Amino acid sequence: MQQDNTTHTISAPRENTALGRLLNTFELACVKPDHYIGQSLDLGFRNLFGGHILGQALVAAGNTCDQRNAHSLHAYFIRGGDPRAPIDYNVDRIRDGNSFSVRRVTASQGGKAILILSSSFQLDEEGFEHQIAMPDVAPPESLASMITSTHPDSELISSGIKEKFSSALAIDIRPIDPVDPHHPEKKAPLQYVWFRADGRVPDNPSLQKCLLAYASDFNLLGTSMRPHGVTYYQPGMVMASLDHAMWFYRDFRVDEWLLYACESPTAGHARGLNRGNIFSRDGKLVACVAQEGLIRQLEERKL
Repeated sequence: MQQDNTTHTISAPRENTALGRLLNTFELACVKPDHYIGQSLDLGFRNLFGGHILGQALVAAGNTCDQRNAHSLHAYFIRGGDPRAPIDYNVDRIRDGNSFSVRRVTASQGGKAILILSSSFQLDEEGFEHQIAMPDVAPPESLASMITSTHPDSELISSGIKEKFSSALAIDIRPIDPVDPHHPEKKAPLQYVWFRADGRVPDNPSLQKCLLAYASDFNLLGTSMRPHGVTYYQPGMVMASLDHAMWFYRDFRVDEWLLYACESPTAGHARGLNRGNIFSRDGKLVACVAQEGLIRQLEERKL
């Protein structure tokens, strides 16, 4: 990513596809030094999808870190975003050391913060390496996409929202043991999900990481719901990401199949903790994720 004060260009495709529209929103307009504006994308959720803000915030931070690669991010979601309004990103250059640079990004709409992200960037450096093994699971070719296997019909969600979700989803997601949104059964707090961008992504490692941050917000929070036999679409269920942390360890392509191995070690006080490891198809552990989310079931009289 370049360090300049012009519009950041990532050579995104311009065709009118879900992936093309998403990549175009990752081209942030620089209105003044360290201040960028990104466009929203409505996926049919109640609020702006959290991964969208994560990915764009990482783009904004990376615009100020020449020759250094993002290795971690830690974000807090402050309030729900409006999927129909642009987002302001203000970058604070916290520190530039010999090997690491730290940035803090505040994303806001209407003058109110919706996310605060801290990210760290590192010069390429060799060192010790080890990793856990990738789980042995069914291949993605044998699985149905999330849109056909888990997305509810008009019984639980309006057809307009369903059509918006189906047409806007730029990530092909294939869960191995999906939860039936109509009749969810209690399952272990574990899940495995294959995913990849639904089309070719430019050969830009920084963009690949921003898109992985975007995709990492899909499915993870739902892991903490599985032991309780409930889903996002049920009346009275309120779910929202509270924070999100991510660490990048190895090169990958987000337009090639990646396995998301998720677990939820605990839930309590209307919060669920979720962890995920992301593997490339050849077994390399490319990134690790942790997230706490709100999982609140409102009483009927409060609806």
